[in-house]
Amino acid sequence: MYKIATLNNISPKGLICFNDKYHITDDINEADGILVRSHTMHDMEFSKNLKAIARAGAGVNNIPLDKCSEAGIVVFNTPGANANAVKELVLAGLLISSRKISSALEWTNTLKDKGDEVEKLIEKGKKQFVGSEIRGKTLAVIGLGAIGVMVANSASALGMKVIGYDPFISVKSALELSRKIELVDKFDDLLGQAHYITLHVPMMDATEKMINKEKFSKMREDVKLLNFARGGIVDEEALLEAIHLGIVDRYVTDFPSARLLGNEKIIPIPHLGASTPESEENCAIMAVDQISDYLENGNITNSVNFPDCTLGECVTAGRIGVLNKNIPNMVGKISNVLGELNINISDMNNRSKGKNAYTLVDVDTKITNSQIEQLRNVDGIIAVRVMK
Repeated sequence: MYKIATLNNISPKGLICFNDKYHITDDINEADGILVRSHTMHDMEFSKNLKAIARAGAGVNNIPLDKCSEAGIVVFNTPGANANAVKELVLAGLLISSRKISSALEWTNTLKDKGDEVEKLIEKGKKQFVGSEIRGKTLAVIGLGAIGVMVANSASALGMKVIGYDPFISVKSALELSRKIELVDKFDDLLGQAHYITLHVPMMDATEKMINKEKFSKMREDVKLLNFARGGIVDEEALLEAIHLGIVDRYVTDFPSARLLGNEKIIPIPHLGASTPESEENCAIMAVDQISDYLENGNITNSVNFPDCTLGECVTAGRIGVLNKNIPNMVGKISNVLGELNINISDMNNRSKGKNAYTLVDVDTKITNSQIEQLRNVDGIIAVRVMK
């Protein structure tokens, strides 16, 4: 029986996907796996029982990845599960940045007590909210993952000229991207062309404040900037200066900070990107599927700290999963130990990701934890699991 703890409300449509091998527990210390959404885990102490954490969403800033890697805890996220929800809000962001919709709504509500004068006041006052159409304008999409591709394709279908930048675009994303989208090799090349810029890159050291004073200086005047990725990607001090100078006409963000509130040029949205029941259900189902496949079969899909590595359903007599450091000769060491234990390997898959690697081994005989204690003591091995 596998025990699962939840740190946030997880959609019942996801939890129901667990089979009868699982039990939802309130005791986090006995859990084999944790499902989480936004709960901050950085100050948590992890039990030795914990094998996996699945984030029902894309961002994992709330999870201490290095700490998890050192402890042999595989961290999953659910890329693409909330992509449509975010895409739709980005499209709304394009429109509200162009047509001054939010300020127009606020103004219209001030006329509540004007009685019969309302219609005349509206006709007289509407000119202050004149906006522009997005059709025919140029949109720069920075980051062409699941969300970026959907935004690019939808904006193109609405008649925008779309240019994209992503030096690490995956084969899957490239195949899904409309042929109408123009790709550029250099980041700076698209900044001066765009009437609108939308950000869809992950938050990491390389992307922190990637939109800074230098980048703002390369943009055209009155650009509309949309940030539905993460707040730290935009240098807020440089942003406020760019707004003052007239470079940025509107900034739409799903990650507002205190210093950005109350500015008429900034449209703050309270992190609504994935806040739809459909998105929460999709994320929960994907998270449950991934953590179940890992616990039962040792397969890793969509981990952020260990590589994707699968051998399908476990149908052999035994299966071993080895989390190890990405250093030379680890596969040889693993094979040698199993050979010394007279355990024959029927299939093996080894993959690496950054500093970490994972080796999944199918064997011809049923094995026990005590048999492979020798393997756990090999230098460079982080953790070993016996699935069968």
